[in-house]
Amino acid sequence: MGLAGALGRMTQPDGRGRGPSADGGRTEEHPAPGPTRPQPTQPQPTQPQPTQARPKQQNRLGFLVSTATLVTAFAGSSSVIPLYNTYRAENGLTNADVALTVVVYFVGTMTALLVLGRISNYVGRRRAAMLTLALVAAGCVVLLNVTSVLQVAIGRGLMGLGCGVATSAVMAYIVDTAPTRPVWLAAVVTSQSPLLGLTIGGLAAGALIEYGPYPRDTIYVCVLVLIVGCFVGLLFCPETIERRPGVLRSLRPQVQIPKQPARILWVALAIFIATWAMGGYFQSFSPTISRDQLGTSNAVVMALVYASYMAPSVIGGPAGGRYSPASAQRIGMGIFLAGMALLVGGLVTQSVLVVLLGGCTAGFAQGMAGSATIRVLLTDLESADRAPVLAATYLASYGGAMVPSLIAGQLTKVYGIVQISSGYLVLALLATGLTFAAARNVARS
Repeated sequence: MGLAGALGRMTQPDGRGRGPSADGGRTEEHPAPGPTRPQPTQPQPTQPQPTQARPKQQNRLGFLVSTATLVTAFAGSSSVIPLYNTYRAENGLTNADVALTVVVYFVGTMTALLVLGRISNYVGRRRAAMLTLALVAAGCVVLLNVTSVLQVAIGRGLMGLGCGVATSAVMAYIVDTAPTRPVWLAAVVTSQSPLLGLTIGGLAAGALIEYGPYPRDTIYVCVLVLIVGCFVGLLFCPETIERRPGVLRSLRPQVQIPKQPARILWVALAIFIATWAMGGYFQSFSPTISRDQLGTSNAVVMALVYASYMAPSVIGGPAGGRYSPASAQRIGMGIFLAGMALLVGGLVTQSVLVVLLGGCTAGFAQGMAGSATIRVLLTDLESADRAPVLAATYLASYGGAMVPSLIAGQLTKVYGIVQISSGYLVLALLATGLTFAAARNVARS
């Protein structure tokens, strides 16, 4: 019953109301009012409701386990990359085949973002995180004992689906449970954990291929063990969103555009397309760079080329936290362009040191610019909006990585790696120009 009903009870204890008299000292009795019209029931809220307040220890556990889940999912997705040269030699894969499997991975991720991007608002963050782990685990099982490019494509597609769910649901879980200080922590963790996972998966796979037993399968078994550990950890984590009906309706493809000015969104789109395109570049061409340009088929060297771009972003994210978002975007993209120029120069001169330096520089810059962009997009978002907005953001990111990878894969039949890399340099130049011209800060309401 509402406030009016409560007041009614206070003034009508026995069915007869008592109101103040004109002289203020006495009261006079009034006839009891007749039957009142029943009040309409209030509609149930349509937005997902946060669960009741949880102890800080539970929030901390949820934050740590959800972060580990995000890192593990992307570590699994990159574990196949150092094996591409093995698949080339033993299973006959070509450069175009490798690029195709990368595209299948991106398609799987984008499909999950479109179809499953809001599922955690209905089933809860924790259950969606478990779905992430199940999909990545299925991909690992498919990739055990590879015999054909189709098997690689299916495995990568399943991993893409898992990483797509992780990008919306697990990232939203991290934001829900993250400490409030420092203010940039949630943005840095959500934007950089995937890159940390990609680095760990690539380096671990490279080391196991060269020095471990059963080089084609051991890395997948290791990822499966990590997945089981994360799954068990999630069982003890708090849920931050109450379950509600409508999960099937949430599967309709839908993109929720962040509520920011158009110029802010154009800058975000430019930054994510350029930087994530380079992530796709290193997935597709790290084996080619190490074998053809650097003259080695060592899986560890190939993993280092790949990690040279992914790993430094973990440092770049916190480094950008000391600047305003717009300043971090401009500084980051300026450094990114310089790193890309170094990378192309190293390929021209066939210098391992310059190639690695260029990759590290561009990777550091990606962390700075990407984290600053997430800070802008998450400004003043309610809990219910986090998963769909993150899904839309990374849908654009994966699209930006997939399209250049698809084009570059076809161009490998005509052009060499230096010419293809120069095309990515032009893309970086365009994105940097737009960022310098249009980047702005967003004031909190």
